[in-house]
Amino acid sequence: MASIFGHAVVGFTMSKIIDHNSSKCLLFIAIMSTILPDFDVIGFKFGVPYSHPMGHRGFTHSILFAILWAFVATFVFGKKHKRVWFIVIVLSTLSHGVLDAMTSGGEGVGFLIPFNNDRFFFPFRAIKVSPIGIEEFFSHWGVQVILSELKYIVIPCFLIFGIRFLIRPNKNKGF
Repeated sequence: MASIFGHAVVGFTMSKIIDHNSSKCLLFIAIMSTILPDFDVIGFKFGVPYSHPMGHRGFTHSILFAILWAFVATFVFGKKHKRVWFIVIVLSTLSHGVLDAMTSGGEGVGFLIPFNNDRFFFPFRAIKVSPIGIEEFFSHWGVQVILSELKYIVIPCFLIFGIRFLIRPNKNKGF
């Protein structure tokens, strides 16, 4: 998996490029939505194997989960601009699996669960897989993860955010 930091950067970027005036609540929910799929690691404590549809990178990383979560989050938190909320939340949640499918480790991502239990990776797998657990994150491995995320997640998000800012219509010019 990409680290919690890499996922959060994508949630922030997604919220701001889709709705640059997004509320603090939408921004927070978008960031949390990029992290939410990894709550499946709790299954390890209950003996759920990695490869099980409910295991790590399983259902919570699927397209169906992203859609269901976006409906719930939009219904509960999205007081107005529900279409924007839904789009931001579904894309933020989906981004988690997309990033994980570009990592150097793991057993793939179950994008199509429950319809197909196969796990997938993308051909591009340059993002270093993040360790599970805090102690290992503060090691040489953790430093390698942060450096790869800077290169493949943070800098591209910054560029996308910057481009979006530059091409945003300026309402003060009267156009």
